[in-house]
Amino acid sequence: MTELYLTPADLVAAGALDWDAALADIRDTLALLRSGAAEMAAENVLPLGADPRAKAYGLPARVGGRFGASGLKWTLHRTEAPAGGEAITSRTVLNDLATGAPLGLVDSAMLTRVRTAALSGAVLRALRPGLQSLAILGAGAQARMHLRMALALLPELRALHLWDRSGNTPVGDALPPGLALHRHDSAEAASLAAGATLACTSAPEPILGPGAMVPGALILQIGFHEVAFDAIDRADAVTCDLWGPYARTSAKSLFQMHRAGRFDEGRLAADAPAILLDGWRPARDASVYFSSFGLNVFDIAFAARLLRRADALGLGQRLAP
Repeated sequence: MTELYLTPADLVAAGALDWDAALADIRDTLALLRSGAAEMAAENVLPLGADPRAKAYGLPARVGGRFGASGLKWTLHRTEAPAGGEAITSRTVLNDLATGAPLGLVDSAMLTRVRTAALSGAVLRALRPGLQSLAILGAGAQARMHLRMALALLPELRALHLWDRSGNTPVGDALPPGLALHRHDSAEAASLAAGATLACTSAPEPILGPGAMVPGALILQIGFHEVAFDAIDRADAVTCDLWGPYARTSAKSLFQMHRAGRFDEGRLAADAPAILLDGWRPARDASVYFSSFGLNVFDIAFAARLLRRADALGLGQRLAP
């Protein structure tokens, strides 16, 4: 395989928005992690200024099985999107796991949003089958991708409850018929009106307090620091994608809480493998909090599948040896 460079358009043409394939990638990668055939090394974190949201991350991983790749994602998180740009930019570089030969380079900011939304979709389908009402907090690129995922993977969805600090929404020009749209004046109001909540903002301070953690609530935190410690404390079940050494460095609410001495790892009810591979389910009417840290092993798996698919389809730019 000749080394390739894939743009976002190339990724889409190769099937990046095939949500069924994305769900299969999530499940297979979790199984490989559990068996030892996939692994993530500790991330390298480079502060880019005084704001804790402004950081660069080096994220290496290897994934065996049908993916057969090792790689590194290099990503920059800014506090605000620059004029004509995006708040988060990233590249992923891959090598074949068996031979070490270069596979390619992927513009992976969009792909990161896809794998994050795919994991959210898998968790929603597992913990809230037949979900009819969903809250999306935020209106940026991550919120828009999560809306795209919800429309594809939640066929019984009948109501969207939206909130963003700016008053914007992630909704584009067209929504399917029969889907009601409700805008709310607060994040908590949107969350309380829905059967599940996707918090997809860059909020530096919590926007959901303990009042949002009512019986039956399911709150997935995708963004930076959106859920108050008191709200997490009130949850009947605290879950996350995976607990690991990043609990010592991540700025996500749950890991901040852990480092503040307010959450012990032993309190974790389940992680993504337990939910998606083992069938863990909460008690009826339990309130559930899910922290989506973002597993870079998914980036490597997704990029490997799409690079090989793009090569078969003749997509992308061939790089000189």
